[in-house]
Formats: sequence, structure tokens, C-alpha cells
Amino acid sequence: MIRFSSSESMLRLKPRERLARLFDDGTFTEIDTFVTHRSTDLGLDKQRFEGDSVVTGYGQVEGRTVFAYAQDFTVLGGSLSQVAAEKISKVMDHAVRTGSPVVGINDSGGARIQEGVDSLAGYGEIFRRNTLASGVVPQITVIAGPSAGGAVYSPAITDFIYMVEGIGQMYITGPDVVKSVTGEDVSHEDLGGAAAHASRSGVAHFTAADEDDCYRQVRRLLSFLPSNNADNAPERDTNDSPDRRDESLGTVIPDSPNQPYDVMDVILAVVDDGDFLPVHNDFAGNVVVGFAHLDGRSVGIVANQPAVMAGMLDIDASDKAARFVRFCDAFNIPLVTFVDVPGFMPGTHQEFGGIIRHGAKLLYAYSEATVPKAAVILRKAYGGAYIVMSSKELRSDVNLAWPTAEIAVMGPEGAVNVIGRREIAAADDADAKRAELVADYKDRFANPYVAANRGYIDDVIDPRDTRPVLVKALRMLETKIDSTPAKKHGNIPL
Repeated sequence: MIRFSSSESMLRLKPRERLARLFDDGTFTEIDTFVTHRSTDLGLDKQRFEGDSVVTGYGQVEGRTVFAYAQDFTVLGGSLSQVAAEKISKVMDHAVRTGSPVVGINDSGGARIQEGVDSLAGYGEIFRRNTLASGVVPQITVIAGPSAGGAVYSPAITDFIYMVEGIGQMYITGPDVVKSVTGEDVSHEDLGGAAAHASRSGVAHFTAADEDDCYRQVRRLLSFLPSNNADNAPERDTNDSPDRRDESLGTVIPDSPNQPYDVMDVILAVVDDGDFLPVHNDFAGNVVVGFAHLDGRSVGIVANQPAVMAGMLDIDASDKAARFVRFCDAFNIPLVTFVDVPGFMPGTHQEFGGIIRHGAKLLYAYSEATVPKAAVILRKAYGGAYIVMSSKELRSDVNLAWPTAEIAVMGPEGAVNVIGRREIAAADDADAKRAELVADYKDRFANPYVAANRGYIDDVIDPRDTRPVLVKALRMLETKIDSTPAKKHGNIPL
């Protein structure tokens, strides 16, 4: 093992040790083992290593073929040479041709300076393949060392990024450059460590305490995913009855409409065996996304989280949910959405940051998705946020509601302040009149039956029956065929 100078000075595994932990025992086959760089400038003719700075190959994960590469920091700092880029490109080409996932383990100082533009061209080759493989095969990146400059863009194009705490770092420019240009004094870890990217930038989807934990997590993620966009995800055996009711769901919604609760209590009660894999768990906590199984089949879960910011949608939550919806749609994973959303986050910070554009990404993602889509409105579903969260108008297939659902343009108090302001102003007792109007509004609109009467909601269900009803709906939708108009591609509001 080698030591890396980091905030925790943690030990790092060598590339073949990493790959051994990723793949089923004894299944990894290395390719291009004897490749060496062809450069002679600046002393490189005296520094040749078999395999150069990356180990590449393929193997089995839970019996399914996966391609992978692992950069080798012990060889010229893991710097990318022309031949290292060719090796990575080769396994990516194999992955696309065979319909197999790709896992990249990054641990590199960046472009090989001695090779100049050849190294930069190598990055371009990798970026192009990342882009063309997007939506064709799952792409996963593990950041198990430094990743700086242009090297960060390959991970950013992939579907999921893992960062190992203490040793994984990503940034466009390092602390020294930041200080020289902006005057800011920041450490490597604070600038580009796992915590920073998992909770603040949202670049990282998962963090791991150490490398062993990381590769266990990657294997678990792959168990929810198909090998490619023409396959379905593998089914899983479960003893959890598809007809199971859950009594706890009858009391999970508080009596007060303004009281928070944890939507995870709903998710874990509905999915198989209470097993849920959250994605982006530390980022934009006001929305929850992740993978689970229903009746043994993989599903993607999207849920507003009333325990954080009342479940309102903001810029980060919209981005988080939209990207997840698009991934599930690309890889034939049905979507289940749990709705409790009072609206979009107000304020100048959100408006100037482009909440309109970012919120539209989620609207676009749900509208574009052709996989089976089911939604359950648990409590609040107000205004544009109601529409965005997998409404019928966005081609959702099955839309259900609990009796506690409130579907309206806005909440009762806000609505009365707009439509009843003259009556309130003219009343002898303004407070009493406001309370009367609020109660009337709740009777008329703060329930799911008006929407159900108009067909926007397919059924109002007993919360305890949520699991069996969803299982039946998704079974019915297994053979669903839907499409979008012929086009080169749409123009999502990025």
C-alpha cells in the first residue's frame, strides 16, 4: 500500500486490490497487461512500466459481466498517458458493445505533463465515450484518490459517483491556485473532499468510510440496475408478501397539517423488506430519491421530505430529483413518487439562482419519462409543485391519494388571504371571518375527492393498503409501451 498526504493520511489500496474487492472472487480478467507508453521526451524513455498507469479488464459482479478500470497512483502519480487513455477507451467500447456496466476507479494526478497534447487528447477520447455511453450502460465512478482539473469531467458525466472519505478529492483548481487567484485559504479536503461534494456541491452521490465499504456499496447499487438500456433490472427473491398491509401507515400523517413527519417511515413500510438504497442522501434533504424493490422488482423512489424545509422544492432538490428520474427512465426502472409538497421555495436567492429553470428540469424529466409511473399524494400537493411531482398531466400512469391529501392551487390560509380579502376587510370580526373562510376552503378543496371526481386521481386509498395497491399497479404496467415524438433530442432547460 501507499500513503497519500491527506487530512487523515489514510492508506490506499493498490489498483488490483481494489478490483479484487469489486468483483466476485477469482472472476477478474485483466487486459492490456503488457502495454507501455511510447513517449521518450523529458526522461520518459527511462520510466516504462508494464500496464502503464491504469489496470483494465472485466469480471463478474453477482454473476453479471462488468467492465472496470483502476488508475495506479504508484506509476507516475497515476497520470493519464496516451496509452492509458487507449486502455480505458477499450474497456468502455467493450462495455457498450456487450451491454455491460462500467466502473472507473480514479486515483490520478491528472494529465501526464510530459506527453502534452497527447494526454489531453486522451481525456477527450474518454469524455466522448462517457457521453455516448450515457443512457446505454450504467457508468459508476469511484474517487479513491485525487481527481483534478479536466480529469473531473469524466466522473461528472457518469451516472453515480462514490467518494472515499479522507482520500477521495475532486476539484477543478487546487487550493494553491484558489489562494493565488481569489485569496481564499482552503484545504484540499474542505475544497474537494467527500463531505464537501456529498453535502454542498451535490457532485458526489455516495460516500464511504473506507475502500472496503465503498466496493460493497458499488456491488449493492449494481444489484438494483439492469446491465444496459435494453434489459430489465434483475428480480430479487423476497418473502415479503405483495399483499402485506402496514398498520403504521394509518397514523403516520400528523393531525396538524403543518407538523412535519419523516417520509422514510412511509417508504420503508411500503418497499420489500424495508430495504431502501438512498441516493444523494446528504444533498438536498427536502427530497428523497433512491432504489428499492416492490414484489421483487426494482423501482426508483422519489419523495418529498416534510421533515426538511417542509418538503418544499428548491433548486438543489429539483436538480437531484430530475437527474434521478431521467436515470430511471433511461434504464427501464419504474418510478414511484410520494407527494407531500407545499410549493417551490420562495425568495430572491432562489429566484436569482434560476428556480424557474431548475424546477422546469423536474417537470421535463417526468414528462419525458416513458417507464411505468405511479404517484401517491400523502398530504399537501399545492400549485405548480403538484403538477411537477408526477401528475397525470405529465403522463403519470396511476395516481393515488390518501384521505389526508390536499390538492389545491395553494394552502387554505394563503388562498383565503387572496380570494377572501374583501370579505375579511368588511367583516366586523376579521379573525372569525377568516377562520370561517378557511374552514369552507378546506371542505371544498383540501381533500382528494374533488380531484378524484375529475379523474386527476385514480383512487383514494386506505394508507395501510399502499403496498398492495402499488404492487398491483406496477404489475399491470409491466407491458406498458409509450413513446415521445420523433426527434434528435429535446432541449432540457439546463
